[in-house]
Amino acid sequence: MKKWILALTLAGGVLALSACNQSGSTKVAESKVGNVTQEELYNTMKEKYGDQALQQLVFEKVLSKKYNVTDKELNDKIDQLKAELGANFEATIAKYGYKNEADLKKTMKLGMMQEKAALKDVKATEKELKDYYDNFQPDIKVSHILVKDEATANEVKKKLDGGAKFDEVAKEYSTDTASAQNGGDLGTINNMNKEQYDKDFMKAAYALKVNEISAPVKTSFGYHIIKVTDKKEKKSYADMKKEIEYQVKSAKLTSDSINKAMQRELKAANVKINDKDLKDALKPETAAAHQ
Repeated sequence: MKKWILALTLAGGVLALSACNQSGSTKVAESKVGNVTQEELYNTMKEKYGDQALQQLVFEKVLSKKYNVTDKELNDKIDQLKAELGANFEATIAKYGYKNEADLKKTMKLGMMQEKAALKDVKATEKELKDYYDNFQPDIKVSHILVKDEATANEVKKKLDGGAKFDEVAKEYSTDTASAQNGGDLGTINNMNKEQYDKDFMKAAYALKVNEISAPVKTSFGYHIIKVTDKKEKKSYADMKKEIEYQVKSAKLTSDSINKAMQRELKAANVKINDKDLKDALKPETAAAHQ
């Protein structure tokens, strides 16, 4: 998932801030030494999260009138993320401050609307599309067992050739503890995340058939035993062109280009801030700081 989408994470108080009744004196907490009213809570949250909360609420209203994100588009994006992260999905979204998948979807939808707005300004040539297709490799789902030395790698391979279960051997031997606890599962490797993997590892992985297990593969991390558990077929250029165009264009997006698109949309919608305390919430430098 793109870094700029993850960076849209909002602090936990943002939604509560938008729901607060700022003029109310209702007690939200009571104690022998004093009470906390809704107004006090609102003012505190406004001071801490106000710019960010207002920014999200305005962006959602402005963008939703022009850029529709369907449930299918949103679910497909979430499914793609799950495929990329595998068993690490829950831990990863928690790391970025999301309470659960539903919480992620709210921010993801806003990010996708921003992306659609920004893509209007991006061009892609036919040569760029063809080059992308020529270098494209279909998604593969990969598991591995990483060990420090060749002798141990050969021992692991011998066990697997003898019928031992890959996931059980991974838990016993692999020094990659994150994937080991999931039976060696690394999730899906695709054109979006393949750069994070060693080139020799990638070459060996793509040479495998589904459920085939590699010989030991040496990289700077040690020795890998690799297993491909799923592999998609590469479609024709014509069938992939629409998706390729999206990938090429979206790869050109930056926080700056997204921010410029948002300023364009805000101007077109004639947005004005009436609260003097939040007058800078939608200024370019403020919006950029939250992306």
